[in-house]
Amino acid sequence: MRLRRWVFPTGIVLAILLLPRAFAVSPAQLQPLNSAVTFEDRSGIPLGTILSASGERAAAVPLNRVSPAFQHAIVAAEDGRFYRHGGIDALALLRAAWDAARCLCNAGGASTIAMQAARMRFELPGGVRGKALQMWDAERIAAGSDRAWILQYYVNRVAMGGNVYGVEAAARTYFGIPASDLDLAQAALLAGIPNDPVGLDPRTHWNAARERQRYVLHRMVDSGVITRTQAQIAARENIHVLAHPEDLPAAQQLLFRLASFSASNRVRTTIDLPLQRYVQAQAQDVVEALADRNVTQASVLVIDNRTGDVLAYLGSLDYFDDAYQGQNDGVRALRQPGSTLKPFLYEYALERGAIHPDTVLADVPTSYAIPGGEAYSPEDYSRNFAGPVSVRTALANSLNVPAVRVLSSVGVPAFLDRLRELGFTRLRRSPDYYGLGLTLGAGEVTLWDLARAYVTLARGGNAIALRTDLSAAPDSGSQIMDRSTAQLITDMLADRYARARTFGIGSVIDMPFPAAVKTGTSSGYRDTWTVGYTPEYTVAVWAGNFNGSPMQRIAGVTGAGPLWNRIMLHLYEHRDPPRFDAPPRALLLASQRKPQPNAVQSAAFDEWRAQQADTTGTLRILFPHDGDVFEDNLPHNDPRRSQQQIAFRISRPAGSAVRWSLNGVLLERSSGDTYYWNVRPGSWALSVATKGAHQAVRFSVIRGGLQIHRGFVTRSSSSSTR
Repeated sequence: MRLRRWVFPTGIVLAILLLPRAFAVSPAQLQPLNSAVTFEDRSGIPLGTILSASGERAAAVPLNRVSPAFQHAIVAAEDGRFYRHGGIDALALLRAAWDAARCLCNAGGASTIAMQAARMRFELPGGVRGKALQMWDAERIAAGSDRAWILQYYVNRVAMGGNVYGVEAAARTYFGIPASDLDLAQAALLAGIPNDPVGLDPRTHWNAARERQRYVLHRMVDSGVITRTQAQIAARENIHVLAHPEDLPAAQQLLFRLASFSASNRVRTTIDLPLQRYVQAQAQDVVEALADRNVTQASVLVIDNRTGDVLAYLGSLDYFDDAYQGQNDGVRALRQPGSTLKPFLYEYALERGAIHPDTVLADVPTSYAIPGGEAYSPEDYSRNFAGPVSVRTALANSLNVPAVRVLSSVGVPAFLDRLRELGFTRLRRSPDYYGLGLTLGAGEVTLWDLARAYVTLARGGNAIALRTDLSAAPDSGSQIMDRSTAQLITDMLADRYARARTFGIGSVIDMPFPAAVKTGTSSGYRDTWTVGYTPEYTVAVWAGNFNGSPMQRIAGVTGAGPLWNRIMLHLYEHRDPPRFDAPPRALLLASQRKPQPNAVQSAAFDEWRAQQADTTGTLRILFPHDGDVFEDNLPHNDPRRSQQQIAFRISRPAGSAVRWSLNGVLLERSSGDTYYWNVRPGSWALSVATKGAHQAVRFSVIRGGLQIHRGFVTRSSSSSTR
């Protein structure tokens, strides 16, 4: 009976020690589960080594690129007899068993590096069964791999605090250096972390990490790899730990996305690193200037229209800014696009013949019956109506009522199909869900999809896929829009005089060279957009808040516009862009004609004029609004200051003379409805008077907070989707 009592445990021990050799794990099976990907910009400039698909910071390096100091430190800390046993350290097991018997607890301390590698490689469970499996697999690993392979696997995969795995990622994360450059003090500090990756994270538990470092140094002295004097010097060394990883590259969100499906461990991206850094810096500056208006984030895409290459990709201002949810990717987030879809509506309507370049559109109060609900009555941004307007004027000034009228004639289902054809595949709901508000931003789109659609316009209606990896072949493109119609829309979007009614002359979206541009503001001031292009580049900008909170009456031209301005000017700092291809002359001339309502429309306009006469009474200031703030951004001696004007607009009784005055100083007497005033800083009271009627508003012009290169920024108190 006594003999039988020893047979079974002896067999277990022999099985653990001998059988694993028949099932040995080869070095090829010990490759790290999550090898990091190294990225370069389009010129080969290193961007950095970042995450695996699992979202961990992991970087696999050969053992000869790991500091010998760390190799000695990790062995001393985790498995002092690593080079003198197999997968299991029998002496450590006996010592742990004795300690457990004395304290009647799980004393630990017997887990070897090979056992920890087995747990990482095979994702073993805990408990007694898990420990037995660790021992089994550790012997299999020891039987099939030499010590260097086991140590290399372990140091590349060991948990190092937070989502950091491996010594290379830890060295770069905490110190901004490669693992090969770790000195003794740094090596000992890192070698202590695996004992408790959460409680010994040096960024959050510095004192505990420092105490563990001293323990590791003591173990290294005991093992004879360093002297006591070396340990004392290392323990006194002043170590600087980075608050954030220094090596994490620009365009973080893009590179994280590429890493998730890259088949290569080295990727040359389409990113232009100097441009990316410029975009990052300018975005930070502009958002800081708008902080008092509750603007906290911005996202940007800069695209080469010829190839579809993404030259700059800004998902958020700071990936590590938890307060403003910096890990969100604003390029891929779904947001309401405001008026930025209007160009595609007008292009489609012109292409189908629903409207023509010389069509007169009625910007008058209009209501649409909604089945089972209240009537839908769109309003313009200014809350006023312009009457008969051309297609060019309606699009350039982003008038809402004409856009809804055009969508009504085209049909929501047909326009929704066109948008999906352009790449807005996330507009998955039914036409009834979006309704006529689709052209004013009732759906949700991404900055990525929006930029791609504008690239299509810039290419004369030829759509291409956007590219972020230079190893992918450029898309040959497909013609989605009629080329002549797309060129006409581009000409309208580049017409600074056509948009003067809404944006004035010399605004932030006016370039010193031809550039087509469209702004947008979602309902409740939650999203602002500015997307524009030259023949060579498309720049798409979003500004707002990732938590969806509203900004303080910031429109597309004032939120995203200043950043778009800076980037576009930077792209052409040393040269002018090529000119757009002109649309056919007949289309161009037709679109520039003064609106002449036909007989059918005249009745509607007559009714509107009658309503205006009833509602406007004697006199009303349409622009600026009371309390508006404008920002003058040009130096005092800049010759372009003469281009900066605000268009004062009024409605008045027919034929009446008007007296304009500013701060009590007479400007002029006239019978006109508009007065163009050269911008000057200060607080102003605009007063208009006719015989028997008077009205006044107050506004102000401030200096240079946004430091943009040209134009002024209008901070309006109106609400809509301009």
